[in-house]
Amino acid sequence: QSQLVESGGGLVESGGSLRLSCTASGFFYTMAWFRQAPGKEREGIACINTETKESTYAFSAAGRFTIAAPDNIKNTVQLQMTSLKPEDTATYYCAASPWTYVCRDRKPADFDEWGQGTQVTVSS
Repeated sequence: QSQLVESGGGLVESGGSLRLSCTASGFFYTMAWFRQAPGKEREGIACINTETKESTYAFSAAGRFTIAAPDNIKNTVQLQMTSLKPEDTATYYCAASPWTYVCRDRKPADFDEWGQGTQVTVSS
């Protein structure tokens, strides 16, 4: 059973916004969001050190998506997505790692825990 539970996916029109949320059953130094569209590789789009709040983004997400780990919501990471485009359509996965350096490269292999995924569909 996954230690990560995601919520917030859905259908939105192009230009719209969505917020994804992921709650972990315990503490992880690093939490991230990945996405995978049919026929494409899993892409690490946003990553955050839950203590320092330092974050990194894929080029495709920078300037439109914001990852946050609110101090008042325990073991939770959120992804605020704005100016959504049809090409953002994918299954979005929350991931967590006990290591602090993995945000640099956002490689799936560096993350030990995964959520079950939530679908985001952006209509044109």
